[in-house]
Amino acid sequence: MGVISSVLFEILNKPSFGDVLGELALISVPVWVAILVGLLVGWAWKPKWATTLVGGDDIGDPTVTQAPAPAEEASSGFGLMSGFSSLKSQWPGCMIFDVGTGKETTDCGSSRESEREKLAVTEEDLEHLCQLVEVRDGGPTWLHMMDRTLPTMGYQAWRRDPEVGPPQYRSRTVFEDVTPELVRDFFWDDEFRSKWDDMLIHSATLEECPTTGTMIVHWIRKFPFFCSDREYTIGRRIWETGRSYYCITKGVPCPSVPRRSKPRRVDLYYSSWCIRAVESRRGDGQLTACEVLLFHHEDMGIPWEIAKLGVRQGMWGAVKKIEPGLRAYQMARQSGAPLSRCAYMAQINNKINPDYLMSLESTGDSSEIIDAEEDKPWGVPKILVVGTAVALACSLDRGLLTKAVIFGVARRFAKLGRRL
Repeated sequence: MGVISSVLFEILNKPSFGDVLGELALISVPVWVAILVGLLVGWAWKPKWATTLVGGDDIGDPTVTQAPAPAEEASSGFGLMSGFSSLKSQWPGCMIFDVGTGKETTDCGSSRESEREKLAVTEEDLEHLCQLVEVRDGGPTWLHMMDRTLPTMGYQAWRRDPEVGPPQYRSRTVFEDVTPELVRDFFWDDEFRSKWDDMLIHSATLEECPTTGTMIVHWIRKFPFFCSDREYTIGRRIWETGRSYYCITKGVPCPSVPRRSKPRRVDLYYSSWCIRAVESRRGDGQLTACEVLLFHHEDMGIPWEIAKLGVRQGMWGAVKKIEPGLRAYQMARQSGAPLSRCAYMAQINNKINPDYLMSLESTGDSSEIIDAEEDKPWGVPKILVVGTAVALACSLDRGLLTKAVIFGVARRFAKLGRRL
């Protein structure tokens, strides 16, 4: 420790700022070499005691039930037949939406009604989405991230950091010459999603309600090679008023899908959007364009600062894939392609009383949206520190290092970089 302190002291006493940066860059070379060696060793040799030591993915825990792999699930109908009866007894299959009052009622007399309701996407979720759409949820200020345009698509994105929980994202996408109904079906259609969303490697419908259109689906999403894949059990439901659609998807507990060591389960997941017709940017006064307001956050088990950096760098690349996917879906529907089961369920919507919707939109405390992005300059020392932390974090799923140590040290050195 004394040697390190003396070296840093000598570097910081260099006569010019450029000399300091040059010395820091030279010091980082052996650090990166050590990191690469550590990654190679971690991938080649993975002892169970190391994973257990850092609490990685519950490996070795006898209480964790190992479920079959997706390939095995496919050969057995995704394992649905064996768990169908038990899941059906837990699902709120008789939830009815009262159009007159805007309230939900249950006509089931089962003694397990309260347990089933915990799995439903409810009126409270609709109220929360309406407040997000009207910027009246009382949350932190939305900070502008990007503004991009394609010939038939416009895209804007914002981010905010709540006091508790992961970063939250808001985006506004406008597609030209497409109906809200088609966009609604497009985002709900898991079968077609696999053709344009290369992160989705497995999807299955676990349960559905033909009365409300509510579904529980199982997703597995592919993550970069240094992270394990992520697993989701998602409840989703759509409300409709006029030609506006409030589509809610969120993570829900699902006992019929046991936790596995891999892929890692994502419990905190929220991704909901409002789809509605808007005027085309051609300025002809016609409602031939479709606006999608998306609100998304999830805890993927990655340090939030690193996740924000990754989202910022990869967001536009991912968004650009939606446009050609939507146009391919539009052409398939125009050619008379049959509806998938998911797209059929997307057309079962819960009607909303307009007066009730207006009451929802007028409740809550207003938030704020900042359209001008505030640039935050990054010094070279901080880039080196964060880059090192990213590389070290890559080995987390391999059970080699703890997040607290890595990013605690990174924060301390980043403060040093700011002082420079």
